[in-house]
Order: sequence, then structure tokens, then C-alpha cells
Amino acid sequence: MFEALYQYQGQLLQGLTTTLIVAFGSFVVGFLIAAVLAPAAVYGNSLTRRIIMGYVGLIRGLPELLVIFLIFYGGTVLLTKLAGRYVEVDALTAGIASLSVVSAAYLTEILRGALLSVAQGQWEAALSLGFRRPRAFLLVVLPQMMVKALPGLTNQWLVILKESALVSVIGLEELMRKSVVAAGATHQPLAFYLAAAGFYVIVTGISTLLLKAYETRLTPHMR
Repeated sequence: MFEALYQYQGQLLQGLTTTLIVAFGSFVVGFLIAAVLAPAAVYGNSLTRRIIMGYVGLIRGLPELLVIFLIFYGGTVLLTKLAGRYVEVDALTAGIASLSVVSAAYLTEILRGALLSVAQGQWEAALSLGFRRPRAFLLVVLPQMMVKALPGLTNQWLVILKESALVSVIGLEELMRKSVVAAGATHQPLAFYLAAAGFYVIVTGISTLLLKAYETRLTPHMR
């Protein structure tokens, strides 16, 4: 068993690297989208709020696997029609784009809830000090919103990390795909699936510790 793991250790580490790229890329892009949508969902006009919440409701109601297929195959069809020739969306781009769309919906709801939980008096206090609304948001409201959103953001990062395994269905050779291939080649599935589980647990554990430390540093008044 250990000989087989040693033989495929390079492949597994490559798969782990791809998993981290997909998860981190999806989370960052999703967060940037949510950072725009969440304030608009709270402070925007009625039509804007309805469109954003419609998007959130739609994506949260779809299986992540379906979103991956729609973007991978649908993106290829769309780009082919626009370019007038066959254009294929590569698996890495499709994987990051798909999980970004999914994570953006959940992160929008997390940030929206955190923003609503900031007391209106914080706005009033900042404005009474002469801050304009954009500056009041950046310096007063945003830090408090992030403190309240951090547990939800941590949870969503861990969810995205695990959901990255789904992109193997479109041929992206991330950790699970590499494990499946190695298991089939060596006929030792238990060894490679346990190794994959170990990698996920290690990354999850390190992520949790780092984010917990950041949360503690961000909220010294709560200690």
C-alpha cells in the first residue's frame, strides 16, 4: 500500500494543487461578486433587490453539478456561436466559473445578513461626524459587517473546498480525480481514498485554525 502511495505521491500533490486553485479561485471571485451584490441587495431599489434575490434563490435551488454542466457545455456552445467556430471552455476555467457562480449566491446571502445586522446607529454616528456615505461604509460599517460575516465565510470556504471535487466530472484532474485514477491503476482504492481524505482533513484543519486566529485578532473586544 505504501509503495503504491509513494509511486503516485507526485500525482496526488498535483491534484491537491489543482483542488486548492479551484477552491481559492472560486471563493475569491465569488466573494468579489457578493461584495457588490450584497450592498445592492440591501440599499438598492426594488427592482435591483428583486433581481439579486432572484439570482440567489435560483442558484441555491440548483444542484452544483448541474451548474458545472451548464457552464462547461453551455459555455462551449455559446462561445462557438459567437466566434463562428468551435471553441471549447477548458475544464479549469469552467470549474472556477461554476463554483464562483454558486459561491457568489451563498456569500451574497451571508454578507447581506451581516450588513443588516449592523445597527442603524452606526450609520448615523458616522454621518454625524461628517463622513460621506461611501467613507462611512468603508471605515465604520464594513469592518463590523466582516466581523459578523466571518463565521459564515469560514463555513462557505470549507464547503467550496469540498465541492471542488465535483469538477472531476468535466475532466479536471484535481485530487479526487487523481485518486480515482491511481486507485484503478493499482487496484488499491482504500489506500488512495484514505490518502485523499487525509489531504482534505489537513487542508480543512489548517484553514479552520488560520481563520479562527484571524477572527480572534479581528475581534479583540470579544475575548
